[in-house]
Amino acid sequence: MGPQEKALYQSLLIVVGVVGIILLYFIITIIRYQRRSLKLHKEKIQAEIDTLEKERRRIASDLHDELGPLLSAVKLQINNLNTTDPDDEEMIGKSSTHLDSIIRKLREISNNLMPNTLVRKGLQKAITEFIDNNRNAYALEIRFICEQDLHLNQQKEVNIYRIIQEILHNTIKHAQASLLIIKIVTEGNRLLLMTADNGKGFDYFAKVKDNPGLGLRNLQSRTEVMGGEFTCQSEPGKGTTYTIEIPL
Repeated sequence: MGPQEKALYQSLLIVVGVVGIILLYFIITIIRYQRRSLKLHKEKIQAEIDTLEKERRRIASDLHDELGPLLSAVKLQINNLNTTDPDDEEMIGKSSTHLDSIIRKLREISNNLMPNTLVRKGLQKAITEFIDNNRNAYALEIRFICEQDLHLNQQKEVNIYRIIQEILHNTIKHAQASLLIIKIVTEGNRLLLMTADNGKGFDYFAKVKDNPGLGLRNLQSRTEVMGGEFTCQSEPGKGTTYTIEIPL
């Protein structure tokens, strides 16, 4: 190889090296940008969830601490009314019964907004209590399977509880199912939440493409903010299965 060819070869090596360094720099920059964007996206979702949970706690507290005692006082005043008229007595009795129903519903709403059991006894007890309440209220058989004690941080417990709430409400509202199975298992360093119903199902991909709806977006957002993976399998006439995998 002559001096000119050698110089040309060295120049080409330098050019290739510089181009390679520039490409590597751009690749690293893109990766960093994507990671930063993903982090900011998760932080935004978490901030929205935190704001929502804070507002739920405030409303639940207002319902329990202010409206609840007020209704109880009204009921006490109605029951203390003195009358000898049978029609008035019947009206007082009906009013008292209606107030009892309103107070029970108020407690149910307050508990759904921020369940005391979740705070006091943890995720597993809160899910069991929530399922028992809905099992008695709707014509839906609900089977909850969780053979291990769950000890998670509060943020994950709230998100998992809300996910189960959303799935159960979606099943009651849309699925026309008679059976819903909810199963939670831990495998190594991950938690698996799986649900399956025998309802009418839907075209999941068409739903996501056209309009995923607030319910599906909530499920995906809460899973994403925990660093998990969300999967939905559903076809018309074949029920719906949700699988959510969360790192521990």
